[in-house]
Amino acid sequence: MDYELIRSGRHTLAVEIGAGGRVIVRAPRLYPQKKIDRFLESRAEWIREHVEKQKLRERNRPEPDAEEKRRLTEAAKTAIPPKVEYYSSLMGLKYSGIRITGARTRFGSCSPKNSLCFSWRLMQYPEEAVDYVVVHELAHTVHKNHGPRFYALIATVMPDWKRRRDLLKE
Repeated sequence: MDYELIRSGRHTLAVEIGAGGRVIVRAPRLYPQKKIDRFLESRAEWIREHVEKQKLRERNRPEPDAEEKRRLTEAAKTAIPPKVEYYSSLMGLKYSGIRITGARTRFGSCSPKNSLCFSWRLMQYPEEAVDYVVVHELAHTVHKNHGPRFYALIATVMPDWKRRRDLLKE
């Protein structure tokens, strides 16, 4: 199996599937190559499955041209801030700011200082999915993990959150 190995100061071994189905392995600096090979062998089926999913995802949602990116960015700047304001008020939560980015691997993120980022790529999905990502990131202002209390908070304003989350996987 072809893969890119990135060694760093991390403590754990991880595999990710990048653009075009590229396999990226992240390992601690001194981690033995034999252990990396065994790790990859033990996860070979998962890797093959996710490489195919990534390729299918890219075929179904090709990279937009410059004009389409501009249109989607403007749409995100118009649509997302009012949603954040609405749901933050509904949930009684505070955030420190909103940014629209071109992130490819995440639809949204919440910084330790509760600044929210959303990818303009969200505008390619149904509005229900966008609302889910907004609520998901707002929930991170209280719970910085994906534990049971995090999802319980989401469910208080969005009982059908699982169905909405699944819209992002189609």
